[in-house]
Amino acid sequence: MSGADQDWEDQSPERLYVITGGRSGASGHTTSLDLVTLIVSKTGPQPGMQPEQASIIRLCHSPLSVAELSAYLQLPVSVVTVLLGDLLADGRVVARAPVPPAQLPDRALIEAVIHGLQKL
Repeated sequence: MSGADQDWEDQSPERLYVITGGRSGASGHTTSLDLVTLIVSKTGPQPGMQPEQASIIRLCHSPLSVAELSAYLQLPVSVVTVLLGDLLADGRVVARAPVPPAQLPDRALIEAVIHGLQKL
């Protein structure tokens, strides 16, 4: 493999430009994606689909964050968000906010329950 071929295989700007079609954002989709947004595929990969998008669909049978997808695909987050935007617009994946951490009940409520249990 020559040096020029290896450059294409790495994270060269030309390769990333081709993957995104020169776009920096998804066309027509308004969902904002951040690093912790969870992605779940709704369909399987289709014949003729861009290889990176097919990889996203295969990886997302169970929820994965945008950051995890970026790491697994070895692509910058900006490129992954463009690809995800297209998949979201086509209805092939669903994006959802991560599950928020459980909120602890009010301290006074906990103390009242403990006090009531002690009276039993």
